[in-house]
Parts: sequence; C-alpha cells; structure tokens
Amino acid sequence: MTLKRLFIQNLRNLEAVDITPSLQVNLIYGENGSGKTSLLEAINLLALGRSFRSHKHKPLINHEQKSFTVFGRVYIDDESDVPIGISRHLDGEASFKANGVLVPSAADLASYLPVQVINSDTFLLLEGSPKVRRQFIDWLVFHVEPNFFPAWKAIQRCLKHRNSLLRHDRIDPFELAPWDRELVDLTYKIHEYRSQCMTQFNETFSGLLQEFINIDGVTLGYYRGWDKDRSYSEVLTDSFERDKRQGYTHSGSHRADLRITVNGLDAAEILSRGQQKLLVCALKIAQGYVFSRITGRKSIYLVDDLPAELDEKHRALLVHWLNTMNTQVFITGVESETLLSSWREKTKITPKMFHVEQGRVTEVSQLPPVIA
Repeated sequence: MTLKRLFIQNLRNLEAVDITPSLQVNLIYGENGSGKTSLLEAINLLALGRSFRSHKHKPLINHEQKSFTVFGRVYIDDESDVPIGISRHLDGEASFKANGVLVPSAADLASYLPVQVINSDTFLLLEGSPKVRRQFIDWLVFHVEPNFFPAWKAIQRCLKHRNSLLRHDRIDPFELAPWDRELVDLTYKIHEYRSQCMTQFNETFSGLLQEFINIDGVTLGYYRGWDKDRSYSEVLTDSFERDKRQGYTHSGSHRADLRITVNGLDAAEILSRGQQKLLVCALKIAQGYVFSRITGRKSIYLVDDLPAELDEKHRALLVHWLNTMNTQVFITGVESETLLSSWREKTKITPKMFHVEQGRVTEVSQLPPVIA
C-alpha cells in the first residue's frame, strides 16, 4: 500500500499542505523547527490516530486554530485507492473516516496504512518498558491476524472488570470465576497469535542481523506474560490474594515482553549506542519483510533525521535494504545533498524532494547536485 496524496491542515505549524508523494522515495529537508518532522507525524496520525511525538492532542493543533485535519488517498492496488482522514479538536473529540464513511476508531484506518517509524524514540525498543516492545510485537500481529484485534479489545474489557472487582473489599474467588474463565480463554488466543508471528519474525531477523551488526549471541526471547511451566488458570488462582491486595492482575498477556539479549545479558546494557541503533534498524526492517511476506502488501517507512541517527556507512546500508524492499519511504534531514547522495549512489531511483520552511512544504523540481 502507498500514500498517493497527503493533505494537512493546522497540524502544528503546517497550516495548509497538499502534496503528491512519490510512490517510492520521498526526501524532506529543512532547518530544525521548520516542520519536516511534523509532516511525518501527520502520516503517522493518519495511520495510527496518534502522534509519535506527544500523547496529548492540544500541542498538535496550530495555536491559532481549534482543530487539525489530515487526509490521504491510499493505493490499495494498481487500480483502486481509498480516501482516509482524521480530525481532532481542542476538546479532544476525534473523527475518523475511511472511504467517505465515519469509522469507530483509528484501528479502522490502520489496516489501510501500515506504517513503520524509525526515529530517536525507536531506540526505546531496547531501553524502554515492556509496553513499547509489546506494541512492536502487536503491530505485526494486528496486520497479519484479523482475529487479534477483537480478542485484544475483549481482553482489555475483561481485565478492566476483573481489576475493578479486585478492589472491592469483600470480593472472593467465586465472584471472579466468570471473568477468569473468559480471561484465560482470551489470554491463550492472544499468546497463540503472538507466538506464531514471533516464530516467523525470528527466522527473518536472524538472517538480517549480521547484515546490520556483526555481533554474535543476539537473541530475541518472547515472554508470554506468565510462567511457561504453569497454566494460566493456575497462576490466576495462586495470585488471587496478591492481586486483591494490590488491586490489579499481575500476570497475563498484558505483561508479555520481547527480551532482547546478547549472550544472555540485556542488550541495552551491553551494546554501544551505535550498535543499539543498528539492532533496532534490523528489527524494523525484519518486521516489514515479514509483513510483506505474509500479506503480500508493503509497509510505509518514516525515517526522521536519518543523517543524525546513522553514520554514512550505515545510512547506506539502511538505504540498501529499504530499496530492496521496494516500498514507499519518507526520510527527513537538514541538508538536501546528504539525503540525496545516499540514494543516488546506491540505487537507480530518482526520489521526490520536498523543502520545508516555516511550515510551508514545496516540491523541488530541480534536484541539487550531489557533492562528492
């Protein structure tokens, strides 16, 4: 899937943007603070309904306006495209549209626009909480297993009710029994979906890893969220008093994690910052490969400030893999020549270039010369 048109209104300093991206490579350059990252943010909002920069909606809206809108047209195949859009107001109200119809949530847009982000926050995959790594796993599961999201929503509802009951003073295990039965059933479904995806992911990742980072002993371990040698129903029964005392469910698929180690030690503590960046790039590229192999579709890559995140050698390596995947990419940087040189030297693709200045986005018709 590819984004064939992007319209942005009143998102941060982007007051009115209407561009037709290349279906392959889009290079976006401008000074820091010009709005180039906001352009990537708009695509991410269109895909996921949320920003990769802020959990709050008010900072996203231009300070002189009451709402923002992002609209796009997405190629489904060679012959058809679908309009999708998101609007959000200062009061928090949000609306999502797909194919001209209001849809209940951002999840209904996500299937149209599978997006991968590589930026400075991506490295929280190693350093951040288990929630960040669960989201990484679940991105793939969501896009390849249609039954995952309904099960995920159901388990959130079930956990909410169970945790609410746990906070009652006189709750006993019998009152929890109906919720526990549903929770056990849903938990095993979620685990099975994740486990199947991670098996396929590991096969692809292990092959890519040596291309990015020549380090032995890197292992991805999927932790399902409770003791692998015990049934989940047994764990719930044994942890009842603890759960009741603290008012929430300690174990389950909501505690799953992706444990990334080097010779048995936490990768975030062993690897240098540069090595961590390369490892995360390998994870992101592998995810796109697995998604494409299973679904036959392509994900879109958003790479923010590429020159700042990787040195020249490893920029070229990332460009090589993105080019090999034949997918749509949007890459930002301060200097146009630096961005352009990587693609001209390593590929036969002629990118589209966009210059961003004080919130105005202009397509560059005359590409600058590459400095040798």
